[in-house]
Amino acid sequence: MAETILRLEGIRKELELSRDVRQTIIPNLSLEIFKGEFVAITGPSGSGKSTLLYIMGGLDKPTFGRVWLDGQDITETGEAEMTEIRNEKIGFIYQFHFLLPEFNAVENVSLPMLIRRKYTRKEIRDRAMKLLDVVGLENKYTNKPNQLSGGQQQRVAIARALANEPKVLLGDEPTGNLDTKSADNVYQLFDRLNRELSQTVIVVTHDEDFANRAKRRIHLVDGMIASDSLMNHAAEA
Repeated sequence: MAETILRLEGIRKELELSRDVRQTIIPNLSLEIFKGEFVAITGPSGSGKSTLLYIMGGLDKPTFGRVWLDGQDITETGEAEMTEIRNEKIGFIYQFHFLLPEFNAVENVSLPMLIRRKYTRKEIRDRAMKLLDVVGLENKYTNKPNQLSGGQQQRVAIARALANEPKVLLGDEPTGNLDTKSADNVYQLFDRLNRELSQTVIVVTHDEDFANRAKRRIHLVDGMIASDSLMNHAAEA
């Protein structure tokens, strides 16, 4: 039986616009994501996709409802502990790469490991280089972000997100700023990580092509799940 990696139960998210006015982003949503899934979350702008992703990753708290990550209830976890859990169990990739401009590729990928302090400095450097090899940047170790293309910068960001062997890789429009070819490279990388390493991948995307190539697609409308379908890629295999 598939093992649940993320479970959301009765999630409601409200924003307080003023003292008397509250806006409901997600009215009531329950969802289970299994270990090793490759999930695309789609929906029109304002449908609650990014809010849902941030609740999954503990960057945002639901107004009501509960969230379990890797069997642990993280709903009411304090910020300090949540930061630790995120660094250990979640890899985040955003639309913008957020690489530190003064650091080269190896140093940027090393940062989460330096924070966690699980490895020696040599192990950290070796692992950072290995991860850059995995994302196809074996000849870009010493390049700083401004010496890399947009697609390469995003691949460094993916390597950094993988640094601490996360249970879940979360992407918020990770191909949103990329041209078609770079976006395709990033998709292929996610697909390979999912297939070869059984990496759980959850991506919010507007890119129809990307969404249709995931293994499962969850479509949101007004903060509710309009459809949740397993994609049939048997023909491609």
